[in-house]
Amino acid sequence: MALDLRRTAFLRSAAAPRDLPPDQGAEVAFAGRSNAGKSSALNAITGVHGLARASKTPGRTQLINLFEVAPDARLVDLPGYGYAAVPDAVRAGWHDMLEGYLGGRRSLRGFVLVMDIRHPLKDLDLELIDWARSRALPIHALLTKADKLSKAQADRAVREVADALGAGTGVTAFSATKGTGRDAARRAVLAWLAEG
Repeated sequence: MALDLRRTAFLRSAAAPRDLPPDQGAEVAFAGRSNAGKSSALNAITGVHGLARASKTPGRTQLINLFEVAPDARLVDLPGYGYAAVPDAVRAGWHDMLEGYLGGRRSLRGFVLVMDIRHPLKDLDLELIDWARSRALPIHALLTKADKLSKAQADRAVREVADALGAGTGVTAFSATKGTGRDAARRAVLAWLAEG
């Protein structure tokens, strides 16, 4: 049976790896800086309005939120990182939670790294890229807010990120409001979920 992202529904929130569902099937994780537009990207890719809550205040997502596409096929919204106004203790807790999930999850098939197209490849983004590569986990870089740039500027940003990441990494200019890059992102996510 073909997977239909429009059937995606909230499954549960996890405050720690022990709260996650059984480690079986296939998961695709979404990660990015707190202000990169991760929730809006998830909503646009699935076509489910309000699935992931987009907040006006960066740093609000402090749990691992899981969404079920089908039995044993899940999307995982990881807490945003890098927001300066978050207290150090909260930031340390996020780091431990992310490390616990990313380090031990066998069902994780792919990793969507959400970055603002105007400010890609910050230090924490590069750390996640290095981690994914150490696990031979495929990455798709989603460069959000592409509507804030001209097409020529967006194309140049995509080339620069693709050159920096090298072969084997997908890079897509993306706009949740305009729909730019939505189909390419869906194809990447569905291909990974089908591996389950």
